[in-house]
Amino acid sequence: MRLDKFISQATELTRSLARNAVKHKRVRINDQVVHTAAQDVLATDQITLDGELLSLPGDRYIILHKPAGYVCTRGDTHHADVFSLIERSDDLHVAGRLDADTTGLVLLTNDGQWSHRVTSPRRKCDKVYLVGLAHALDDEQITRIEHGVALKGEDKPTLPAQLKIISDRNVELTIHEGKYHQVKRMFAAVGNDVIALHRKSIGPVVLGSDLLPGESRDLTRAEYESF
Repeated sequence: MRLDKFISQATELTRSLARNAVKHKRVRINDQVVHTAAQDVLATDQITLDGELLSLPGDRYIILHKPAGYVCTRGDTHHADVFSLIERSDDLHVAGRLDADTTGLVLLTNDGQWSHRVTSPRRKCDKVYLVGLAHALDDEQITRIEHGVALKGEDKPTLPAQLKIISDRNVELTIHEGKYHQVKRMFAAVGNDVIALHRKSIGPVVLGSDLLPGESRDLTRAEYESF
């Protein structure tokens, strides 16, 4: 790992401020003043900033209320990403992405095994969405959604889903997979269009009213151990 990245993850400094600290000789590795922020550091190195020994945080598990217009991948030149909403996010990745125009619950972590448990199709983790539709559903469309529909380019139909009608054009959908753009493709397959999409929960973790769009918090131990 580069030194500036290490400092950023071990403190609340941005990588730019970390490089500035190195420039001003505030950083030492094994009691030797460092002159370049680009050098790699080893797990056995003792790194200090202003004389204080630094260490990386442990595994992190975060829930974020994703606003519309943010993407879940890095490097998009047209949209801001969700990582910009989290402090010290360099080592984080998303466990279950959402489209830019989809809002709601996003999980972020630096624990690869945990994110695999969240997203693995074999675990059939429930994902609940609030869906706004262009048209009201008829009985045939409801039956097809609930029993599984064939998606374009897929060999197998979707797993059976649970559909709760909230109003004429608003439903709550529970699915147990995470195929690419799955919710939108499911409704398109039965002749409807999704005009609004919000993820309410993943497994036992529910997005509550305590988090406004753009806000986040650490998962409780009970929450992250439930996967």
